Amino acid sequence: MNEFSQQSLAKLKSCEPDLQELFHHVLQLYDCTITDGHRNEIEQNECFRTGKSKMQYPDSKHNTYPSRAVDVAPYPIDWNDTKRFYYFAGLVKASASILGIEIRWGGDWDSDNDLNDQTFMDLVHYELL
Repeated sequence: MNEFSQQSLAKLKSCEPDLQELFHHVLQLYDCTITDGHRNEIEQNECFRTGKSKMQYPDSKHNTYPSRAVDVAPYPIDWNDTKRFYYFAGLVKASASILGIEIRWGGDWDSDNDLNDQTFMDLVHYELL
């Protein structure tokens, strides 16, 4: 059975209860790790500066507390294996639908199921609508 590390749990606990429920459910289907939950001003602006985010503080859903966004990667992480991230996103989106949780994924910002019309790919990002 898959389990979150203490570090992942701490990051997930900084998120809205719906995101916590969703990713505890997903973890039973596929091993994953939480790479980011809530971000403070310094963390968010660093993400913006390095190109990890298009939003400056306080405009990201990561900046609310509890966070309305979470970054999650399939574990073990292989940043070059984008096919795993797409597969994982399908599991996350299906799980969210089953649980009645409305989310948006950073690989399909406009949620039109056309994955080729994105200008900023953030394959680990999930946020509540």
